[in-house]
Amino acid sequence: MSAEIGSGIIRISDDVVATIAGLAALETPGIAAMSGGISEGLAKRLSGKNVQKGVSVEVGQVEAAIDLRVILHYGSKIQDVCRNLQENVKETVENMTGLNVVEVNVKVEGVAFREEEAEEGMQRIK
Repeated sequence: MSAEIGSGIIRISDDVVATIAGLAALETPGIAAMSGGISEGLAKRLSGKNVQKGVSVEVGQVEAAIDLRVILHYGSKIQDVCRNLQENVKETVENMTGLNVVEVNVKVEGVAFREEEAEEGMQRIK
């Protein structure tokens, strides 16, 4: 994004928009992690400094489109979580950047189990 204001130009990099979107996504109830993508092997859980993983953005002069790849907590209603995710990301990016977010696309790439449930499941398999 770039905008002329007075005697200069303001530009917001794609990386900044991706970071904002990733942090907003992780704050959404039901989201366990961002996904590094199937192309990187098994879906990797990422957080913190790697929050841009799982986020793709296209930023124009005044608009942005965002694609998210996420891992949800087991037991969450996928449609409800994804709808809330879209709303949270759209609102946060628009409020912080002034860009008009035209779409937030969500791809659910995995389901995360609680560690206890995962350990029980592994014991049943043995």
